[in-house]
Amino acid sequence: MTYFWALLIGYFLGSINFAVLVAKYKGIDLFSLGSGNPGATNVKRTMGAFWGNTVFILDFFKGYLAVFLSQYFLGIEGLNFDLLGILGLSGAILGHSFSIFLKFRGGKGVATTMGGLLALMPWVLLVGLGIWLIVFFLTRVVALASIVFAISLPISFYLIHDLPDVRWILCLVLVVLIVVRHYSNIQRLLAGKEHKFSKK
Repeated sequence: MTYFWALLIGYFLGSINFAVLVAKYKGIDLFSLGSGNPGATNVKRTMGAFWGNTVFILDFFKGYLAVFLSQYFLGIEGLNFDLLGILGLSGAILGHSFSIFLKFRGGKGVATTMGGLLALMPWVLLVGLGIWLIVFFLTRVVALASIVFAISLPISFYLIHDLPDVRWILCLVLVVLIVVRHYSNIQRLLAGKEHKFSKK
């Protein structure tokens, strides 16, 4: 039951969509602008770098907080500490992607994933962030950088940590979740129609 509470805490925390809250504050319907996705990238595209980066930081912190709260408040002797954090993060990603407050719509969950990974496996995150930055600055395509970031996670974890480790399973699941959530982006990439950010 404790593990279920970790998942539930993460889910409700993840369901708080900062992109939509910022857009409402600005008097904007984010679902009808840009890509229509309620995430940091679309906020940056439609409202500028300041608000986009603000949403990214809030979503990042949301992922970190989901892990911290799950482990700090529910971590008792006899329970798997890593599994509590994994369930907290998994709940946050699901909440962000399928928010109960937005009729089960939501963002792609990459920033939230990164925040949770900072708490669970910081070195794997560091490698992934480096790869994300390289891909983004070479292509200026956030979706492609995010997909490659996800694919890097189980590989870098395997190289850095010893197996078996339940966190490696999380990395594999994250690849599937992030790639599936970027399905429409992949279609646009293949068609050569995916949005690119200016180098300015």
